[in-house]
Amino acid sequence: MTARIYRPARNAMQSGKGKSKQWVLVYEPTTPRSIDPLMGYTSSSDMRQQVRLSFETQEDAIAYAQRHGIAYHVQPAHDPTPKRVSYPDNFRSDRKTPWTH
Repeated sequence: MTARIYRPARNAMQSGKGKSKQWVLVYEPTTPRSIDPLMGYTSSSDMRQQVRLSFETQEDAIAYAQRHGIAYHVQPAHDPTPKRVSYPDNFRSDRKTPWTH
């Protein structure tokens, strides 16, 4: 029973940073998922895959894992990518370099 502690990256489909500041503890799967032959659904008998715990800090998540005797490994936090220039900025009149095709 190994857990993974990480801070999730922000959603690529939105510009906000919601749900990316907390640290998450999730259990690694112990059994592979199986495919139902009739309907084609994937299922698993491992109930720990449904557990997802959120913590304010990395130290809180590590303390929880140690307190409950859970083996864990910590993934480093994602560094945010620098903000790109928006498309309309290409056509501004006060642009430092002239826009060319």
